[in-house]
Amino acid sequence: MPDRIYTQSHVWLQPQNGNEFILGVTDFAQQQLGDIVFVDLPKLGVSTQAGEACLVIESVKSASDVICPVVGAIIEVNNQLVDEPELINESPYEKGWIVKIKVDEGHVIQGKMTLDEYNNQQLNNAE
Repeated sequence: MPDRIYTQSHVWLQPQNGNEFILGVTDFAQQQLGDIVFVDLPKLGVSTQAGEACLVIESVKSASDVICPVVGAIIEVNNQLVDEPELINESPYEKGWIVKIKVDEGHVIQGKMTLDEYNNQQLNNAE
C-alpha cells in the first residue's frame, strides 16, 4: 500500500488528519504470526513511546509485541478485533487496522520507510 509509511518492525502507519495516524501490522508480519487469536488492545488515552511495545498480538504460535514507531496517544481502537482478531490475517491493511494514534507535535516517525524500501528490506532479509 503506497499511501502508508512502513517500519523495520513490520508496522504500517497511514496518515489521517494532521498528526493522526492509523497503525497496523504488515502482511509479512501477519504471515509470520500465523493465525491470530487475540489482540490486547490498549485503552484510549494511553501514551505511546517510539521503540516500545504499544500492544500485544497473540497467535496460535506465540504472543508478539507490536513496536510503536511514534510518541503520542491512542485516540481510537479497532473494537471489531475483540471478536474478530483474524481480521488482521484476512485484511491487514484495511479491516485489520489496530489503533489510531495522535502523534505529539514535532515528533519524527522512527525508522520510517517507503513501500519500496520496506519490500527491499524483506528481500534482503530473505537472502
